Amino acid sequence: MKKLLTLALVLVLALAVPAVVLGQGITYSSTFQVQNLGTEVANITIIFYNKDGSTAATVNDTIAIGGSNTYNVARMTQVPTPFDGSVVISSNVPVAAISNESGNSWAFGASYAGFRDPPASATTAYLPLLHRNNGGFNTWFNVQNAGSADANVTVTYAPMVRGGVPIGNSYTETAVIKPGAAHTFDQAGLSALGSRFVGSATVTSNQAIVATCNQVGGTTLLAYDSFAGGSTKASFPLVNAMNAGYKTGIQILNIGTQDTSVTVHYAWDPAKGSGTVPDETQTIPAHGSAQFAWNWFTTRFVGSGIVSVNSASQPLVAVVNQLNQITNKGASYNAFDPDSAGVTNQVSFPLVMAKNSGYGTSVTVQNVGSSSTTVNVTYTGSGVVSGPFTLAVGESKTIGQDPLFASRYVGSANAVASAGGKIVGMCNELNNSTTVDTFLVYEGFNY
Repeated sequence: MKKLLTLALVLVLALAVPAVVLGQGITYSSTFQVQNLGTEVANITIIFYNKDGSTAATVNDTIAIGGSNTYNVARMTQVPTPFDGSVVISSNVPVAAISNESGNSWAFGASYAGFRDPPASATTAYLPLLHRNNGGFNTWFNVQNAGSADANVTVTYAPMVRGGVPIGNSYTETAVIKPGAAHTFDQAGLSALGSRFVGSATVTSNQAIVATCNQVGGTTLLAYDSFAGGSTKASFPLVNAMNAGYKTGIQILNIGTQDTSVTVHYAWDPAKGSGTVPDETQTIPAHGSAQFAWNWFTTRFVGSGIVSVNSASQPLVAVVNQLNQITNKGASYNAFDPDSAGVTNQVSFPLVMAKNSGYGTSVTVQNVGSSSTTVNVTYTGSGVVSGPFTLAVGESKTIGQDPLFASRYVGSANAVASAGGKIVGMCNELNNSTTVDTFLVYEGFNY
């Protein structure tokens, strides 16, 4: 499920300088962070593409070994103002990247991870959760052409069925996208989906493509990336229920051809609580989706989840939404495939913070291997280490960075497990001092 990054990245979505108004009338701007995972200085090239496929700017830079650079698009003099397009980053050594979006001057915030090209790009991209007029939520997504010729793209929408009734209409739309460029599909204005739509989309093309989706509510913005394919298992490093107002919903899409019974097993973060949590089981129809976790818990829970049963061994993809409706905060992350060959004993987090103008981060590491493993988390250039700590199979641990640093820290982090271990991770970026959506989440990168 989760993409890995090596020599080339594709960052997808509107990397927009202020004054660009997109999706539901919000003015967006972006920054992105690139981390050097190699053993020598990274020489990177950043190409900004307009939506017509023309090059808006080309920027060359270097990143120190183990370091990370931040690029604020609004402050990059090489990039025209306004800019609405996509980015490709190439490097001579392995790198990882994430992008942070702000809407209406940080009234809204979201984060998503860059794609490796290949194999994160493919001729099919799956988006598990889309909305139109759904409790105040709408979605829009960008599809980027990661190929070398014009992409003839078809988007097929499928409504979720609840109680035998579809929530909206099936529909198909098309677009032609130039190499490197991105095209925006906005569900809010798509009346053919019906007055209310909750469902998914399958995007197909004659060229390799990737996509990133924004979920826009009245007070919250959540972003997640498309999936190039499914897996029979899925892991969710962080699941919340009634935890200081936070609540998690997991949307699982069955992209297979048979109905399947899916069970999600939940496990406490040992530092947050203990006890047995009942497994949750639902039948997901072929090409259909189902929501887990949101209505399952009756008491507080902080921990992780993993698909433990998939009766018909169908390929699944999943996205995890985290919402705090009390403080108007929301963020999404993509589920991981624990059986992927790309899952290793190392995870990188390109951006971590402590005491940074009210922002701090927390990283969550989950053991998806077959035996207990010991983990250390190191913070670039600081000498600070979290760990060692031991995780049982399926367990996760969340580590906040604010308590670790006496003063402001902005950098990157790497989690390393015992040799032979398998871990995945994600990062929360949060400013608790406001009542707007200063909550962003991205997935860590195995390397």
